Amino acid sequence: MSLLDPAMQRRLVDRVRAIILRPKEEWLVIDKEQTDVTTIFRTYVAPLAAIPPIATFLGTVIFGASLPAVGLARPTLGGAFVSALVSYALSLVGVYVIARVIDYLAPRNGGQANPVQAFKVSAYSSTPSWIAGIFSLVPALAPLSILGIYGVYLLYLGLPPLMKAPAEKATSYAITVIAVTILVFVVIAIVTGIVLGIGAVATL
Repeated sequence: MSLLDPAMQRRLVDRVRAIILRPKEEWLVIDKEQTDVTTIFRTYVAPLAAIPPIATFLGTVIFGASLPAVGLARPTLGGAFVSALVSYALSLVGVYVIARVIDYLAPRNGGQANPVQAFKVSAYSSTPSWIAGIFSLVPALAPLSILGIYGVYLLYLGLPPLMKAPAEKATSYAITVIAVTILVFVVIAIVTGIVLGIGAVATL
């Protein structure tokens, strides 16, 4: 049973399509939306953030995974499942952390602090990385997940209209947030890799 009704599913698909294909216009629409963090989290973040861990889970169970110092390994079902859960949980936490950073840095970059607007920027700019996570379903295609870097551009476009940052400070604001974002996702990748490595059974 889907967690989202058909109408919510259509809105989610429409938002994904719009934020990826016409981000400048869509950020203006998002800026004016009256919503709250819980709603965005439940109807957008939670379902989309599940794509990479589910794809990785299926890919590693079916095809195995290449782990440093181990080589080709096929994790146990339990190990792969725990790794997927950890990755999912950390991704959700990451959205909140990045939103807090965006909100904290807004006044320091001439913008206006607003937790809901900051969460919008964090959530919707993460869309490409979640969608690109589908490539993890086939380990050989996993490197294509780099296409998720398009989210950096979305973040850059979204900060000025939503956080009211002046154009002359938008670049430095975005760079700082991007640096924190990269750090967050590196930590997620490391922790997930450790969990997967612990649960893996090498094919020796």
